[in-house]
Amino acid sequence: MTESLRLAPITPANVETAMAVRVSPDQERFVSPVATSLAEAYVQPQVAWPRLILDGDRPVGFLMAFIDIDWDGKGVDFRSGLWRLNVAPEAQGQGVGRFAVRAVAAEVRRRGATRMYVTWEPAEDGPGGFYRNLGFQLTGEESGGQTVGVLDLIEGAF
Repeated sequence: MTESLRLAPITPANVETAMAVRVSPDQERFVSPVATSLAEAYVQPQVAWPRLILDGDRPVGFLMAFIDIDWDGKGVDFRSGLWRLNVAPEAQGQGVGRFAVRAVAAEVRRRGATRMYVTWEPAEDGPGGFYRNLGFQLTGEESGGQTVGVLDLIEGAF
């Protein structure tokens, strides 16, 4: 499947399609609905990078990256990374999540960052294992009760 995956910016023509992307019911507690993400992107357009994930023309997911967000609120620690990842149940286990993380890594790298961050709910059945398997390392930090992971984006990595 990953050969036909692509990202599309959210536009008036596809916003309803993007908002229709849902995760499985058992994952809803781990990720906000796409509509919530788009509302956050609307009020923070300077840091939000939302994209629809398509397999050919079929919507299979949604991602939103954060770009140069003021992490500490003091204007000292600016970070970029994956803010949201919603993958449709029928597309899970087919490389969509890995594709999404690689796409965000490429965008973050293109903008000059050398690290990529992600947060996740610290639950046994949560997405932490997925991110750790992709190479994210624990930072020892928490953000809003979530675990913070970092991936070094050195040349040739991920």
